[in-house]
Amino acid sequence: MRGGGPRAGAVRVGTRLPPLEIEITRTLIVAGAIASRDYQDVHHDPESARRKGSPDIFMNILTTNGLVGRYVTDHFGPNAVLRKVAVRLGAPNRPGDTMVLTGTVEEADGDTVTVGVVGSNGIGRHVTGTVTLTLPGGCAG
Repeated sequence: MRGGGPRAGAVRVGTRLPPLEIEITRTLIVAGAIASRDYQDVHHDPESARRKGSPDIFMNILTTNGLVGRYVTDHFGPNAVLRKVAVRLGAPNRPGDTMVLTGTVEEADGDTVTVGVVGSNGIGRHVTGTVTLTLPGGCAG
């Protein structure tokens, strides 16, 4: 969403955020692991991942957490402040997958909004969770 995003008081429970498709590339997985200082070999070495039972490398939880936060702040704008991101992982994101993030406003109380988020890929739900944020006050616009 361009501009400042929805303002406090203009957000309604049940509002659905537009879906966001994210291509899961080998570069995204490795870069996310490096950026979050997660050097476990299953996030960058395909042979090590196979030896540990995975067909390929897979995304770490910190990268997923960041993508979930980005999804919500992209919708609510640069003045939204993340207060809490709580996620649970399911099906792994591997190179070649596309993850589709969807979200629904679950609570809207004053300037605080909680969004339920689901991210799915070709084999199932990769992530479920909630994001709580505060929005600037005032009239919608």
